[in-house]
Formats: sequence, C-alpha cells, structure tokens
Amino acid sequence: MRLPFSRSSSPLAPAAKTSAAIASARPRVVSMRTQAKALGLLVSLIVLPGCYYAHLAKGQLRILRARQPIEQVLADTATPPAARESLALVEAVRSYAQRIDLRVGGQYRAYAAWPGDRVVTAVIATRAGEIEPAGFWFPVVGTQPYKGFFDLARAEREAAELRARGLDTCLVAVPAYSTLGWFDDPVLAPMLQGGSGPFVEMLLHELVHATVFVPSDADFNESVASFVGQEAAVRFFAERGDTLAARRARERASDERAVARVLASLRARIAELYAAPDDGARSATRNQLERDARAALRALPLASRAAEELASRIQLQDACLALAGAYERDLPLWAQRLEVLGDDLPAFVRAAREAAHTADPRAALASNATSGP
Repeated sequence: MRLPFSRSSSPLAPAAKTSAAIASARPRVVSMRTQAKALGLLVSLIVLPGCYYAHLAKGQLRILRARQPIEQVLADTATPPAARESLALVEAVRSYAQRIDLRVGGQYRAYAAWPGDRVVTAVIATRAGEIEPAGFWFPVVGTQPYKGFFDLARAEREAAELRARGLDTCLVAVPAYSTLGWFDDPVLAPMLQGGSGPFVEMLLHELVHATVFVPSDADFNESVASFVGQEAAVRFFAERGDTLAARRARERASDERAVARVLASLRARIAELYAAPDDGARSATRNQLERDARAALRALPLASRAAEELASRIQLQDACLALAGAYERDLPLWAQRLEVLGDDLPAFVRAAREAAHTADPRAALASNATSGP
C-alpha cells in the first residue's frame, strides 16, 4: 500500500491476492484456462456465508463484470474529457512498461466504472506501545500489514472490533486494485481522479506489483513499486516529449519522498520512545513529537499545491504511521542502485525480480548499491 498521503496507487487490498486462493506467491501472466479456474473458485467462495474471502470474491467478480474495452470508452461521446485524456495514454503506458521489463499481459486493456473515491478501504492496526503493524495472515501471501474491504461499512466494523480489543486503527482509501496478473485487471474509475500524471504513475506502480512480489514482505514490495513507478513515469513523459508532465512527475516524486522522510523520522522517534521505560511522560512526549512533525511538514518547500494539501491532512496516529515512512524509506537506496546501474531502469527491474527469489530481497537488491553492477 502506498503512503496515506500518496495520490498514487496502493497495492492490492490485503487479501485481494487471496481472493483467488490458488494464486502463486510469484506474480506472473497466467493463461485464460487458469483464469477460468480462478474465476470458478471465486464463484464457489461466494456461497460461504459471512466469510471474508466471500466478500473479496464478490468484489472481484463485480470488477470483472464491470469491464468494457477501453476502445469503447474512448469512442463513447459521453466519456468526460479528463477521463478520456488519461485513458488515451493506457496503451502507450503498457508498451513502455514492456520495454522496461515489466510483466504486462492482458492488464489494463479494459475500463470499469466504480463509484466513489476508492476501490477498497484498507484497515491497519497497531498494538498499544508499538509502531509496527499488528498484521494479518492470509494463505499464499503470508502476513500483510493491512486488510482490505470493498465495503466501507465492513471496514469500519472491522476497525471498531480491533479498537475494542485495545488496538489503534487507521482506515485508508485505496484507489487501485491488482490481482498480480491472475486476472486481466481493468482501469478503475477512482484511478482517474488525480489526473493523467498520477494515473500513469499508478499504472506503472501496479504493473510492478504484477512483476515483483515477495510474500510477507510488504515493505520491499511497496518500496520497489513506488520507486519504479515514480522513475518510470518521469521517463515515460520525457520520451513522449512532454517536458511539462515529466517535470511535474519529478516534482511529485520529490514531494512524496520529502514527506516520507519526515514521517520516517517521526516513526523512528516514536519507536525509540516506546522502546524506553515509561517514565509517566510518554503520552506527552508522543504528542510533542507529533506537533514537531506537523511543523516540519508545514515547513517543507513542496512544489505541488496538491502535495501541500495532502501533507496537511496526514493522519499521524500510530496505526497510520505503522506504514508511513516504512514503505518509502528505501527509496534513497534504490536511487543509489539505479545510479550504479547507469540509470538503466530495465536493469533495475530485472535486479528486483532476481532479488525477490532470494532469502533477503532487500539485501540482495541493495548489495551492489555502492559498487559496480
């Protein structure tokens, strides 16, 4: 999942990968026959009363039923101009993604109307005195730091139950959804709300998820997807000769990374606070750390007005901070790795794919960050 302030995509809703329970831990492009089998499994899950996986299956089927070819949407005179502008870029983004060694398959050839500002709502929880996610375990994909719901009311009930058990909770709107290539995911209406620049980054981010995935390692998955999505968006627009869009994509990435540094610093200081014995002033110190972080955020020289507005609305309770900063703390390291590779983004993608199959993906990808490729 992307940071709460991010206008880009989030990974698949926590167990969205497990809505097709036969999904491999390794993202791949699957055959139509395999997709048909997975679809059959979704249908069978729906009959399980009250089951979380039945809820996911229903949501996934709703997405699949809503798909229509992007060509038809572009040909429809009722399609709003802003949506048309973004959708017209999809095929070029898919082509570019293939050239930088991302797995594309049948992804994003269709569009699905979807109400509201989100596809799913993610629930994150932390235990008292902890800044790490309590986590949720799912078959195949292992422990994930969040749990997603297509139904907002259901997400709110889950959060209320967790709070009743003494946990802090955070609800985050997720505008994008991916099945890691197990189905031909469509562009969903909430993905278009930020404009064509963030939309292109979002598509590329999601295609990284369909290319690189490590079970129970959301930090690695998300940091790599964030980094490649940001860098690829800049290069995509630059290749098209759209210097203004390329500059804005770079400013957006720089703004997000600047905010992430503040959040990572706050997160680290809170972790130190919780690790020390409670001297009776813990709560007051925690509140002061949050006030200091708010001041640091206000002082950031952000280039984007949208980034300023989003930074001002960031939630800084423990559950929200459990992810904030962690997902993007390795971006400077990945930037070093890309520099070592001669700014060769496809080489970075291949290195990430190889690292995903090692015992310690982060160490494997970072191993040559300061030495030759």
